[in-house]
Amino acid sequence: MKKILCQERHDWKQTAENLGFMFHTIDDEPYWDESAYYQFTLKQIENDLEDPTTEIHEMCMDLVDRVVQSEELLERLSIPPPFFDMIRTSWREGHPHLYGRLDFSYNGNGPAKLLELNYDTPTSLYEASAFQWGWLEQCIERGLLPSHADQFNSIDTKLHQAFAQLQIKQPFYFASMKASVEDKGTTDYLRLIAEKVGIESRHIDIEDIGLNSEGRFVDLEERWIPHLFKLHAWEFIFHEPFGEAIAQSDTQFFEPAWKSIISNKGILPLLWELNKGHPNLLATHLDTEPTRTVPKGWVRKPFFSREGANIELHTPDGLVVKEDGPYTDAPFILQEFAPLPQFGDSYTLIGSWVIGDQAAGIGVREDNSLITKDSSRFLPHLILD
Repeated sequence: MKKILCQERHDWKQTAENLGFMFHTIDDEPYWDESAYYQFTLKQIENDLEDPTTEIHEMCMDLVDRVVQSEELLERLSIPPPFFDMIRTSWREGHPHLYGRLDFSYNGNGPAKLLELNYDTPTSLYEASAFQWGWLEQCIERGLLPSHADQFNSIDTKLHQAFAQLQIKQPFYFASMKASVEDKGTTDYLRLIAEKVGIESRHIDIEDIGLNSEGRFVDLEERWIPHLFKLHAWEFIFHEPFGEAIAQSDTQFFEPAWKSIISNKGILPLLWELNKGHPNLLATHLDTEPTRTVPKGWVRKPFFSREGANIELHTPDGLVVKEDGPYTDAPFILQEFAPLPQFGDSYTLIGSWVIGDQAAGIGVREDNSLITKDSSRFLPHLILD
């Protein structure tokens, strides 16, 4: 695993905007960064990232099956009891799912270590899939990269397959929050794929979804929403007024309600308990004293947080790094510290994608901190032996 400085395409910004990738720069700071790329060997990809992703995903599916059968475990994950039956039903009836992302600490040597599971509303999808692949193809065409360079990236292909396999009534609505350009970019990308496989699709802002007198979710024209991809986390929905109407509604949700089991960090202690000593897992426990100082060599994380918010880590040599945020009222976990590899002034995180039930590719993000935040940068990767 190497970080290689490279020549940027002179027209990459225009290319991005022509393709609808409008959040390539955020607050005048680069988000997409092709001034360098990460180079992996095929062995590193297949043995250290792809195979562990497949194995951990299977472990997660087994864990979901265990949790839905146990009210004690559902409570332990801080899922509100009124939603237990809805979650059980979504799993037992096999409600389909589309995607998820596993975040790893990996430096090219030894086993990758799972840091988090993002299985409900993961973003960085478009840039990891279509735009990263386009970078590779165009750079090869222009002689900026070797002709035999490859990439671990079948995300787009597998998403097409996943949508094509859905047995759904049309139309399919894709929803994101009005204020988020990034979220809209993600839903637009998924919507485009749905249309390519023959599914009629529509966009709706989450704030504009209505509930009619018959208990049906509807759009602004009072049209029924039969299928809804919502880039809005289940842990929020559980506490919002319309959440209680979902169980009795006739809308099919993507991601399904059972994803709430593996989309909060409370699942990580359960994974460890059932698979203690697994080379790709970190020792993780419920934090029963979240007001105490984080012990050396450990990281404190809330069950529900995003973009590094409210995470605090204490390295073995005494460095404390902490990010503030709004997620202060949820339970916390303590996870063994696994340092992100440092390249120059940046720390690197590997996001490994699962589409359906298959490992499908990776995205690489950099931050100037050991905690990866919403200010991180996305860099492309390639495989070259």
